[in-house]
Order: sequence, then C-alpha cells, then structure tokens
Amino acid sequence: MTTFARLRTALVAASAAGIALAAAPAGGASASAVPAAAPAAAPAASLAAARLASWPSPSGQQAVGATISVSGTYDGNLKRYYGTGALGSGGQQEGQSPLFKLADGAVLKNVILGSPAADGVHCMGTCTLQNVWWEDVGEDAATFKGTSSSQTMTIDGGGARAASDKVFQHNGPGTMVIKNFQVQNFGKLYRSCGNCSKQYKRNVVIQNVTATTPGKVLAGINTNYGDTARFSQITIVNDGSRKVVVCDKYKGVTSGEPTRIGSGADGVNCLYSSSDIVYR
Repeated sequence: MTTFARLRTALVAASAAGIALAAAPAGGASASAVPAAAPAAAPAASLAAARLASWPSPSGQQAVGATISVSGTYDGNLKRYYGTGALGSGGQQEGQSPLFKLADGAVLKNVILGSPAADGVHCMGTCTLQNVWWEDVGEDAATFKGTSSSQTMTIDGGGARAASDKVFQHNGPGTMVIKNFQVQNFGKLYRSCGNCSKQYKRNVVIQNVTATTPGKVLAGINTNYGDTARFSQITIVNDGSRKVVVCDKYKGVTSGEPTRIGSGADGVNCLYSSSDIVYR
C-alpha cells in the first residue's frame, strides 16, 4: 500500500473513532493522533428544567388548633393540615400564628397545608421544607425569621396555590433558596420585608421554578440594603404579554411603606439573563 493510501485509511478510521489527526510532515509516512476537541458544553440556561412533581392527594387530614412546634424532622406523610379555632379564620391580617413553627435546624417534609392555613410555616433559623404543598395560601405560605446572617431556609419541591399576596416572606437575614417548586395564582412568590423594624441584607436563589399565571412578581427585594435575587431555570406559563415581573426593586424602610424604584436584571441585585426565563 502506498504512503498516501495508508494515510487516507488512518484518517477514515480516526474520524470514525472521534480522533483528530495532526497533519504529517511533508513526505512523512504516518500521522500522529491527538484527542479531538471536546464538544462545547451546553450553557446552563439552555438545560431543560427538572421535572416537577404532580400535585399530591392527601393521605388523610388533621385539624390544627395550636401551632405545632418542630425540632428535628417532622414527616407528615402527605397528610393535609388545616387551621381551626384561633388558627381557623382564613383571613389575610398580619400577625397571625403559623400552623408549624420550625426551630433552627428543623426539617418539615411531606406536608399538605389545606384551608384555612393561618400564617403557614415560620422558620426561626436554618430550616428545610421538603415536598411541602399549600392548597390555598393564607396570610403567607412561609416566613423566614431568625437573626443570623449565615442562616439558610431551603424550600425544595412542593408548590403553592391561591396566594393573594405573598408566598414566601423573608423577615430575618440570611439566604432563602426556592428550588424545584411550582406556584399558581399568586401575588409575589418571594418578598424581602419592605418595612420591618429591623432590616438586613437578604439573598434569595430561585431555581427550577414554574410559575403559572395569574401572577404578578417572582421576587421583590430591597436594593438599598444590598439584597440579591438570583434566577435560573424559570418557566412562566400563560403569560404571552410578559406581565409577570421577574425582579422588582424597592427602597426598604423601617417604618411606613417601601418605595418601588424599578425592576429587571442589573448584574448587581437582580441577577439573571433572558435565557434563564422561558415562557410557554
């Protein structure tokens, strides 16, 4: 076989194996193999959102007349919990007690909050809400309290419906993570407290969330306190006119009412790109 024929055969075999061949020197009888360049990784924003769980059917139900305090892990086994007595007004007034109060380090999992839900869940420090569902949000679905800047509240899985105002309220410092979550018929998915008597820098990470209209705002933050909101893998459903605001910016206060000062990605406080938001 001629030198040219041998080289052509090597090229064909290397191509089939995914290997690139460096050009042989003029008059050379062989070529040296080098690894082919790896295909470029797909941008994170282009990755499909992870599949979200279907709304569950309750395994039973339990009336809650006094707040359930949780330390450690509380597994509700997908039972529906609803307020009664002092927790059963179903109103929107501020200052209601929650159905569940989570101590620092607590985990609440596999719980359905029915109606009335009072003030939902209060988290007093680092906590995790795993596969928790709100059928009809009361005052708020959950409120992040506590006092440590290092605390984290993680909402992983689950969903919320019928929140006339806020779903998640952030009053203390630290970071709230909302991931693998779905929300339908809502005012705001997340709000950093606009007029708490003691204000903090707060952060929120919203990842792999599907929001179905009607809905108004995904996150409202106070830029004057240095709040940040990061978004990725967001799907907004039935919003052809793009009315849902991804990130609202406010000037927070310690008394009175906060002032809305703008909205949209800015690379400093509202952190996302257009590819992070998908409409369908």
